[in-house]
Amino acid sequence: MKQNKNISIKQIAQLSGVSVATVSRVINNNGRFSEETRKKVMKIIDEYNYTTNMAAKSLRISKSKTIGLIVPDVNNVFFSELVSEIEKYFFSKGYSVFICNTNQDRAKEKSYFKSLDSKLVDGIICISAISIDPAEYIKRNIPIVFINNKDYKGYYYIESDHYKGGFCATEELINNGCKRIVLLTNNRNSSSVDNKINGFKNAMKKFNIPIFKELTLRLNLKNGSFEDAMQAINNLIDNNIEFDGIFATNEWRAHGALVALQQNNISVPDKVKIVGYDGTYVSKYCNPPITTIYQDKKSLAFESSELLLNLINEETVDNNKDIIIPIKLIKRKTT
Repeated sequence: MKQNKNISIKQIAQLSGVSVATVSRVINNNGRFSEETRKKVMKIIDEYNYTTNMAAKSLRISKSKTIGLIVPDVNNVFFSELVSEIEKYFFSKGYSVFICNTNQDRAKEKSYFKSLDSKLVDGIICISAISIDPAEYIKRNIPIVFINNKDYKGYYYIESDHYKGGFCATEELINNGCKRIVLLTNNRNSSSVDNKINGFKNAMKKFNIPIFKELTLRLNLKNGSFEDAMQAINNLIDNNIEFDGIFATNEWRAHGALVALQQNNISVPDKVKIVGYDGTYVSKYCNPPITTIYQDKKSLAFESSELLLNLINEETVDNNKDIIIPIKLIKRKTT
C-alpha cells in the first residue's frame, strides 16, 4: 500500500480516469455512477490510503458530523450507561462523539463548552448537575439538549420524572412503617436534585411524617457518593441519632448506607429500610438487593439523541421543550 497522505481528489480522478465530480460522488456515496467506476476509484483510494479531510469538508458543508457529549462522571454507572446508548445511536447515524468528562468541575465544564464550539461540533448533549448557561461560552448558534437539568430557559430538556421518583421512594418507606427517614443526597442545586427533594417533602407531608433536620444530609461530594454516604450514616450511628429509613438519591449512596449499617450490625430491612435511585446493577447485585427508583436510560438516551439530530437537520420538532420520561419503583429486599 502506498503511503501518500497528500493525494488530492483531483489526482485520484486523473489516476482512475474519471472526473473530479465522479470521485466526489463515489467518496460521499451520493449520486449516479456505475459499479465499475466505483471499483476503479476505490482501487486508487485504497492504494494511496486516502482519507477525507473532515475539517475542510465541514467548512464546505457547514456540518462536521460530530457531536459533543458532556457528562459529570463516567465512573458513575448510570452516566456510563447513558453515554454508551447515546454514542451507539450517533455512530449508527454516521456521527462521531466527543465525550467530555467534567468530574462535576464547573471550570472543566466551561472549558469543554468552549472547546466543543471550536471543534465545530454540530450539536451538544449535556448531562450535568452544574448550572451553567452554554450561551455564555458558545459563539455559534448550535442546538443543545440537556438531560436531567432544566435550570436555563430556551433549551430542550429530557428528564426523568424526578418529583414522582422522590415521592414514590418516600412513600415506599412510609408504607413499610418508617417514621424517621434520612434524606441522603448531595449539596448541588439543580432541577433534578430539587425535584427529588420536593417529592420527598410532599410525601412526608401527605402522611404527616415530620422531617428532622438532623436526618437531612446534603453531602459535599468530597470522596465520592459511596464513601461520603458511608461516613454520613456512620456519623448518625456514632451520635446515637435514631432513624428507620433512608432515601438515597443515587445508588452509590444507597450502597454506601447499606454497607455502613451492615458494618454496625444493624439489620436491613428489619431495623432500617433503604430506597435508592437510578436502577443500575449497583442496586441489583447488592446483598440484600436494594429497592430503587428506575430511570429508563434507553429512553432518555434515545429521546435526547433523536431530538438533537432533528434539531441539527432543522426538522420540525415539538414546541414542548420539556420532555418527561416516566420512572418506576422496583421493590427489592431492603424494604
